[in-house]
Order: sequence, then C-alpha cells, then structure tokens
Amino acid sequence: MSAARGNDWQRQVARRVCSHTLLKGSATVIGIAVFLAAYFWVLRHPIGAVTTMPMLAPDRWVAFEFAAMPLYLSLWLYLSLGPALLPDRRALLDYGIACSAIAGVGLAIFLLWPTQVPQLAADVAAHAGMATLRSVDLSGNACPSLHVAFAVFAAFSLARELRAVAAPAWLRAVNGLWCAGIVYSTLATRQHVVLDVLAGILLGGVVAALHAHWEHRLARRPLPATAPPRQARSATPAGD
Repeated sequence: MSAARGNDWQRQVARRVCSHTLLKGSATVIGIAVFLAAYFWVLRHPIGAVTTMPMLAPDRWVAFEFAAMPLYLSLWLYLSLGPALLPDRRALLDYGIACSAIAGVGLAIFLLWPTQVPQLAADVAAHAGMATLRSVDLSGNACPSLHVAFAVFAAFSLARELRAVAAPAWLRAVNGLWCAGIVYSTLATRQHVVLDVLAGILLGGVVAALHAHWEHRLARRPLPATAPPRQARSATPAGD
C-alpha cells in the first residue's frame, strides 16, 4: 500500500471534521445540555415509589475502582465524535433523532418506573469522590443505564463511519475498547448494576440497529433521474 493511499483515510476524516463544524459543535452542545436538564428534572420528580435495583453475582465480580471515573465521564467526549465524523447535515439530523429516541425512551421509563441503585457499601460511601458525585447525580434514573445506551449507540455509529473512510483496524479496535471501558466504568464506579447495563445495551443496540437500517435504505435509494435536455425548436416553420 502506498503512503498516499495509506493516508487517504486521514484526509477523509479531516475533511469530514472540518465540514459544518459550527453546526455540529453547537448541535452537540445544545443537545447534551437539553438532555441533562431533562435528566435531572426527572431525577428529582419521580412518579410513585422508587424501586431499588437488585444486585446479581456479576455485580460482586467487579471491584469498586474510583480511578475509572475519568473513563465514565469520557462518554460526553466519545458521544461527540460521531457527529464530528458525519459527512453532511442530513446524517447529522438522523444522528440527533436517534439520540433523542434513546433519551426519550429512557426518560419516559424513569418517569413512569423510577429506579435507583442499591445503597453504597460503607467503604465506598466514605470515599470523598463518591460523596461529591452522589451529591450531584444522586442514585436514581438507574434502569436502563443511559450512559451505556449512548455508549453502545455511539460505538456502532462510529464503527460505520470509520468503515466508510477505510480507517485502519487498530482505530476501529480503539473504538470498541473505549465503549467497553465506559460500560465497565458504570459498574466499577457503582453508578449502575448489571441489570441496568444489560437494559442499556438493549436500548442502545436496538436504536443503533434501526438507525443503521435507515441509513442503509437512504444509501440504496436511487438518485432522481435527470430530465433530458429539451431540444430547441426550429424557428423556421415545418414544411418551408
């Protein structure tokens, strides 16, 4: 493979990132801000009694690790990479609709069936960082984990765009590992239990599949036929 062909994917990525930059950036920031406002409103206004999610054996297999918190918070950067790589405004709109679907389904479930994670163990609750986090995020809006749902959706979307620009295998592997790390961090920081994670994977996976199907249908849609050029009429009457 020549150096020129090897660097082609980099040029394609740069071209995509530099197109509609202001629109992509503002849409991402506004979308996240609106989602967080709705998320915290629902968190503080549950309808009915709050259900505590049960812990399963796999929950005890993952040790508490506050050092995973940066990985947990990296979701917001990870989620913004998808819009940055989109080729046009139509794709950006579809991406936003899919993210809105995840948020809408998740928040509706939280509102109608409020859930929370189990009480933290004494040693975990005593950690200064966890005390600060819980003072902001509380422990509700547990199932499904929207953190996981958004990460799974972003992973599938990024994988599709990386394939489209023929990105190398190592970069596609980084995408998958980053998603897996975010999913792990939700358990390691005790923000969610396994059932929350499984429900989040289901929600994010279903929306990602529907989004991919829609994009595939658009890609296969034939372009509108161009009308043949009209022939100029002769200025001389026929028969003369």
